[in-house]
Amino acid sequence: MMRVVHAAKFYPPVPGGMETVVGDLCTGTARDWENVVVAANNTPHSVRESRDGVTVIRVASFARPASVPLCPSLPWHLWRQHADCVVLHEPNPIAGTSLWLRTPAPRLVIWHHSDLLRPWWALPTYARVVQRALYRRADCVIVSNPVLATRSPLVRFARRVAVIPFGIDLARFERTHDAQQTTSIAEIHRETRGPRLLFVGRLVYYKGVNVLLDALRDWPGSLIVVGEGPLAHTLRQRAEALGVADRIMWAGHVADADLPAYYRAADAFVLPSLAITETFGVAQVEAMASGLPVVSTNLPTGVPWVNQHDVSGLVVEPNDAAALGRALRRLAADDALRRRLADGARQRARSLFSRERMIASFRDVIDTVVRTPERLDERLAAAGVR
Repeated sequence: MMRVVHAAKFYPPVPGGMETVVGDLCTGTARDWENVVVAANNTPHSVRESRDGVTVIRVASFARPASVPLCPSLPWHLWRQHADCVVLHEPNPIAGTSLWLRTPAPRLVIWHHSDLLRPWWALPTYARVVQRALYRRADCVIVSNPVLATRSPLVRFARRVAVIPFGIDLARFERTHDAQQTTSIAEIHRETRGPRLLFVGRLVYYKGVNVLLDALRDWPGSLIVVGEGPLAHTLRQRAEALGVADRIMWAGHVADADLPAYYRAADAFVLPSLAITETFGVAQVEAMASGLPVVSTNLPTGVPWVNQHDVSGLVVEPNDAAALGRALRRLAADDALRRRLADGARQRARSLFSRERMIASFRDVIDTVVRTPERLDERLAAAGVR
């Protein structure tokens, strides 16, 4: 059986977008391969466990400056895992530096989740030296969207690039709601007035919720905000100052099991992100699978590729409250437009963003890299994603 080692930053049940993707890839291929994950722990203790058929080594972490876990023994744990292929999930400075020094497998694949933006010292050191060398050396670099493939300053150093869109469990959001979900939807409807606009995400600067609040006067109904973050109090104060607080439901943290009810209760979804930190916007896919038209921003990332203008939603320039307001007003006033975009959103989610498709594409890339590397260029050319 083929042995694949994943060098990840963290691993479920630690929450996060990268963590969810790594978990889905590992559990989805556990029947075919022997998967081992080497990742940071949340405590100063190293543990080895089996999770859903995957061996997980959580390495002792003693601090997390600038979100980078300090794991002194991680190189040792990684180097002793002999495998057919190592998959490095980037950005991941400690694991990346370890593999730059020594790769315990004949094949290296990098899944480039996003460009490295911080800490500041990592850009002239890790990014310029280590990452460039790794990306040149890798048999293949995987990205989630074609925009990242063409615009990332790091991915351009790769010999080969595969585009594999992030995928989710579409059935969670597509299925007809059960009695409990029906009750939840009714409660949301009682607390808000239609039409209902939904935002799901952390309350941090790059999500652009402050811009959304400025644009909310153009939306005739309610805004439902799902998520927590350091800007929660500031945003509530801003809503009061703008006179729109009475039309906002601040739902806070919502459990994964309850999240589909919020999508099903809404009429449209908005992702007003304003910085390149937003590389994909998985919440857009959840909304699309739920049959919601999406209003998002024209960032130079995968965001406007996921939600395509006039296909699955509307796309406006980032940090432009007037443009966002016009799009919201147009969507609220035109039932036929909402229905057409909702249909387009469902179709796009089904065709590109299923978890099964992501796992199958990943399995194909790794199998080809390990078993028939001479056919990799042919395989990548045949699997183009638009």
